[in-house]
Amino acid sequence: MSRNIVVIKIGTGVLTRSEGGTLNEASLVRLVTAVSELVASGVPCVMVSSGAVGAGVSALSLDGYPSDTATRQACAAVGQTRLMHAYENLFQKFQLNVAQILLSADDLANSSRSTNVLNTLKRLLQNGAIVPIINENDSVAVEELRVGDNDMLSSRVAQILQARMLVILSTVNGLMREDGTIIDQVEDISEVLKHVRDDHGKFSIGGMRSKLTAVERAIAAGVETVIANGHQSDNLRAIINGEAHGSRFIAS
Repeated sequence: MSRNIVVIKIGTGVLTRSEGGTLNEASLVRLVTAVSELVASGVPCVMVSSGAVGAGVSALSLDGYPSDTATRQACAAVGQTRLMHAYENLFQKFQLNVAQILLSADDLANSSRSTNVLNTLKRLLQNGAIVPIINENDSVAVEELRVGDNDMLSSRVAQILQARMLVILSTVNGLMREDGTIIDQVEDISEVLKHVRDDHGKFSIGGMRSKLTAVERAIAAGVETVIANGHQSDNLRAIINGEAHGSRFIAS
């Protein structure tokens, strides 16, 4: 099963509206539909979902991403329940269940703990009707909130699963050249670092630099990686099939 697994990372900007940080229901529906179709076709999917902090922003009446740790953690605590409730309701329409897994860096850095994570994920996927949804444990993990992001988390999950592919869904169409065109395929990531743009959304942390760092780790572990536009998640099957959507990074 392992080499057929696809890890799908969904960015905050895909899941939440830029105004107010509320969940974007239309985007969620498209995403869940695309993932459900993949699962129905026999492709085991693991999601690494951002959006918890962003989804909690409106509950605390904030107008942007909070700068202090306590408020970020409070937003995550509220937003995680909202996010999982939305996922559960939508996936149930496709007769699929969801499983929530909250991780910290130590859960993947420690060999015995990472083995436990791997065994749990494999057992969930063996069921065939469960979609594991992973997030950083943002409500308590201070260090992860300071330096970590779900781009790197998805890369590390793909690595321990020995996944077939990692798809990073963002608000951009892929890695852009200076003239605004998309780089369709990358065989040497070191050659594209000069194209990095480090902008990010109002309710998110990561930019393109963090994505490329995560990509570099994934492809070094033999996991082909694609950065694509999450607002066009109906292209997900085509991406898995090798068609040209976004930027595709060839594994080492």
